[in-house]
Amino acid sequence: MIATNTRVKARIQQLCEEINQHNKNYYQLDVPKIPDADYDDLMRELRSLEKQSPQFASHNSPTQRVGSAPLNSFQQVEHKTPMLSLDNAFDDEEFEAFDKRVRDRAGTTDSIEYLVEPKLDGLAISLLYRDGKFVQAATRGDGKTGENVTENIRTVGAIPLLLSGEGIPPVLEVRGEVFMPVAGFDALNQRAIEAGDKPFANPRNAAAGSLRQLDSKITATRPLAFYAYGIGVIEGVELPITQQILFERLSNWGLPISDQVQVAVGASRCHQAYESLATKRSLLPYEIDGVVYKVNNLELQDKIGFVSRAPRWAVARKFPAQEKMTEVIAIDVQVGRTGAITPVARLAPVFVGGVTVVNVTLHNEDEMRRKDVRVGDTVVVRRAGDVIPEIVSVVLEKRRQNTVVFNMPVDCPICGSEVERAEGEAIARCPSGLLCAAQIKESIKHFASRRALDIEGLGDKIIEQLVDRGQVRTPADLYCLTQGQLSALERIAEKSADNTLLALEKSKPTTLAKFLYALGIREVGEVTAKSLAEHFGNLNALQEASLEALEEVSGVGSTVSQRVVSFFELEHNREVIAGLIQAGVNWPDESTTSPVETALSGKVFVLTGVLSSMGRDQAKQTLQLLGAKVTGSVSKKTDYVVAGENSGSKLKKALSLDITVLSEDDFLKLLAIH
Repeated sequence: MIATNTRVKARIQQLCEEINQHNKNYYQLDVPKIPDADYDDLMRELRSLEKQSPQFASHNSPTQRVGSAPLNSFQQVEHKTPMLSLDNAFDDEEFEAFDKRVRDRAGTTDSIEYLVEPKLDGLAISLLYRDGKFVQAATRGDGKTGENVTENIRTVGAIPLLLSGEGIPPVLEVRGEVFMPVAGFDALNQRAIEAGDKPFANPRNAAAGSLRQLDSKITATRPLAFYAYGIGVIEGVELPITQQILFERLSNWGLPISDQVQVAVGASRCHQAYESLATKRSLLPYEIDGVVYKVNNLELQDKIGFVSRAPRWAVARKFPAQEKMTEVIAIDVQVGRTGAITPVARLAPVFVGGVTVVNVTLHNEDEMRRKDVRVGDTVVVRRAGDVIPEIVSVVLEKRRQNTVVFNMPVDCPICGSEVERAEGEAIARCPSGLLCAAQIKESIKHFASRRALDIEGLGDKIIEQLVDRGQVRTPADLYCLTQGQLSALERIAEKSADNTLLALEKSKPTTLAKFLYALGIREVGEVTAKSLAEHFGNLNALQEASLEALEEVSGVGSTVSQRVVSFFELEHNREVIAGLIQAGVNWPDESTTSPVETALSGKVFVLTGVLSSMGRDQAKQTLQLLGAKVTGSVSKKTDYVVAGENSGSKLKKALSLDITVLSEDDFLKLLAIH
């Protein structure tokens, strides 16, 4: 028992020291070292241990504090009413437990009415107005004392220096959040990169760093915004009945309020509000990391009361973490369809962004060197929206002494050929082409994929077995397979073999655009393949086209033109094409299937996120039938971005470029009128 107590006491002390350092990094220095979700895990462990062994809990514990001490470089401001933090609920059950505690303290079994707000990822601020005139601003600091940032706040255009409207109180202290919209953050970082400066890690850091500038002229250049979410002090007027009415009054006096605030009665409605905001999350022009529930009735808030660091009548419900820490177990390389040698980090499984991540691409040697990722490192992994998982950074404080730099192989790990890296290119490649088994496998997987010939049932494992057995060397060999060859493979029964043969037969009628894409010509994606098919009309004309003729195609430059010419110059490639045609793969000339001219003809669309009413492939085909172009990346030439659920970086880029963004409903309405 004594040994157990000693371990618990030591762990509590260790957690206190670690969390205090993280608080300093986050609140004072604006350079957090770990993701919010990992910080939350540390706090939950500390609370649990202190609850189990209260004799070891200290009044100086981080669980009894809000943030961190204010910086000495700013004058200090004592808050008349403490600026408290919020407790967290991490799932439906935890919120329902909170709701039960609220009803118990309120002495009722009736459903509680809550005000639901987006939880902004910014910097908490206190604004003091006297007779409607702005006189002082302070950060939250440690909850009791904050930093005087009055002159910097004066530069934030969203914050009124003079309140307007009726019934303005003689003294009003407004609480709210200063944040940086996504578009402004992207533009700020772009300017930093162009100037050779270090970009900010995220909008929260950018907002906090901007507000803590000692020179307010610098703050004035930063794109900061503000939303009010409550009050600390109000004198000379009576409080309204509810938080919702208070928000309306603040808005009437000229203070900005989030347009995503809503009222929900009971736990079930609160869950629905959470899901609604989670769906909208990627569409909002600012970052949020959850929702905040507040008892709407202000008298009931007073009755329910506070604990030392948080109100009992409010709780924050976090969204699934978009960043988490994990360990790099190994680094190996993959050989792609075009011979690209790509380093891949194998991770200890980590649940982030709603999925379990075990592999993360490191892209190329230069990117791996820039981030300095090593086996054994603790890394921060991020996955947001439809963005593929990535390693954001290495947590250097946790790096072991014996880690070594990973070196890329000099020979292809599959066929042994010497790896080449062309001058000016970041990617190293195996030059052996279809003499390399890895490239054969990947090229056939690509040929059979849904967006190419769409051979249903011909999965990766089947293709790998066929190549390993020497039964398939080119896509044309697929159409020579027999029922016996397929049924002899592992986990393939006779019925599955028959279905695969039917799928192969079904794939033969296609389009020239899909066929060109399926061939896997370097730099020729779906959009470029369609442009080539529409321009030349038939395969023979394209095969004989010169560099000059290819460069006349919209969106095709010198690099793509050279790739196309080089591909068709290889006798092996022409033999594969002839074998496919002989096997029965066919398509009509593009010249006979031109799309009908519509109001959307020539308009450039980008699809991102999940479309619930139709798949992205169906949406793409519909747009193409209407004459529109669908591309995979957002640029200044993009006319519309269609943003479904869980949209990510493409949506952010569209907002930063001021491109029209359509919700799924807007998109369906647009299709209906065309």
